[in-house]
Amino acid sequence: MPIFSAYDTTPLAYRLVGEGEPLICLPGGPMRASAYLGDLGGLAAHRQLVLLDLRGTGESGVPEDPSTYRCDRLVGDVEALREHLGLDRTDMLAHSASADLALLYAVRHPERLRTLTLVTPSTRAVGIEVSDQDLREAAELRRDEPWYPEARAAQEALLAGGPFAELWPAVRPLTYGRWDATARAHAEASAGQTNAEARGHYAGEGAFDPAATAGALRELAVPVLVLAGEYDGHPSPDRATELAALFPYAEFAVQRGAGHFPWLDDPGAFARTAAAFLDPDVRTVQAGGVRLAYREWGEEGAPPVVLLHGRAGSSATWTRIAEDLAADHHVYAPDFRGHGLSDWPGRYFFEMFRDDLHAFLEARNLAGATVVGHSMGGVAAYLLAQREPGLIGRLIIEDAPPLFPLHTPRPPSVRPEGALDFDWPVVPDTDAQLSDPDPDVPGRFPEITAPTLVIGGGPTSHIDQGHLARMARAIPDAELVTVDAGHLIHTDRPEEFLTAIRAFGLR
Repeated sequence: MPIFSAYDTTPLAYRLVGEGEPLICLPGGPMRASAYLGDLGGLAAHRQLVLLDLRGTGESGVPEDPSTYRCDRLVGDVEALREHLGLDRTDMLAHSASADLALLYAVRHPERLRTLTLVTPSTRAVGIEVSDQDLREAAELRRDEPWYPEARAAQEALLAGGPFAELWPAVRPLTYGRWDATARAHAEASAGQTNAEARGHYAGEGAFDPAATAGALRELAVPVLVLAGEYDGHPSPDRATELAALFPYAEFAVQRGAGHFPWLDDPGAFARTAAAFLDPDVRTVQAGGVRLAYREWGEEGAPPVVLLHGRAGSSATWTRIAEDLAADHHVYAPDFRGHGLSDWPGRYFFEMFRDDLHAFLEARNLAGATVVGHSMGGVAAYLLAQREPGLIGRLIIEDAPPLFPLHTPRPPSVRPEGALDFDWPVVPDTDAQLSDPDPDVPGRFPEITAPTLVIGGGPTSHIDQGHLARMARAIPDAELVTVDAGHLIHTDRPEEFLTAIRAFGLR
């Protein structure tokens, strides 16, 4: 492990996991070695994690003066790490108790932060109290678990002042969203990874000045993500919301089904939320209770265009087209639910994607925008144009299935091996609708009032081109053009695609 010297020459160690832009990661506990963070649920696929072992933990050295374990005095160690890494400004992630350390760092060195991610954070440094009732209410959410009676009884005894060492093992399941073998092993490792002496000094007298810290954070001019676990009581989502409200540029997210260690409970959900926040080219919006990630190009005030990807795709598939359109348009490209960096809730229907689009347009105030939808995105777009005729200014449908009954139902799909960048249930769920479509959809094509361009991929596309022609004839103000490219027109023939949509009026 790499070693550097702290301000008092204490040797400090850190691990590097992954590739890319560095993300300094501060472990909680307090004073638990960083090994418990692992690769943060796969976040290391997006960023290089710099996992610091705080002094006296893991591979770091033990200081001569134990008072330097106090939280405010650890700020110097974090600053020494930044200097050692040669970073002018840094992205920082802090879990649990180390959120207090990160907040004190933000107050002392605001000019050195680029972003701050606070995961199930302690709120002690700003004086937001976690009450016994918070913990009881969080525990009640787990009442159907087989281990709940024992855990709840132990929690109540602990709140009454009972012995921590004896009671905590029974309480532990309440801190995880899933009390499975992985969680048990993670919990069992805690004692060997935590410096008990250092833990006793961490929040010692004088460590915190909540009023001053809260006041300074109200002026912090960097993006902050506060991520809470649905089942966590320390802090509960309500207390985490209070923390987020302190910052002028905060995002707040609750990970469903997660406890205090959300990267273990649902690694993908955690990594997508954090990666979307950390990517400077990605923004997020809450749309109908679902977190949607999106990309944006062009200038504010330019005519808006919304680009919708197809099944198993993402907003990134539109980069070539978006960069061209951005010369004279403000371009948005969201990731639908179940795709890319947006939430993956697990069940999918075309109507849900339609509702994602509707909520996105409303959240971003994009009524009257030109909407371009490829394949599944095209279905979402025309379903919304049927339901809300005045919401879409112009409609471009790229080789999207018109939901006419198929002559032969689609055969069962087989999941490919390996990791996917979309949620596999999208495929069987939408295949079922393609095989047995809503018979009312084709009859409502005449209700679409927006000027519409239908672009077909020609005979090599798997979409029935005859059905596309029928759809175009049924929409009152529609025209049909064919680009002989197969199904992936805008990616395989971008110049011809751009020529077609420019001729339609995107000038």
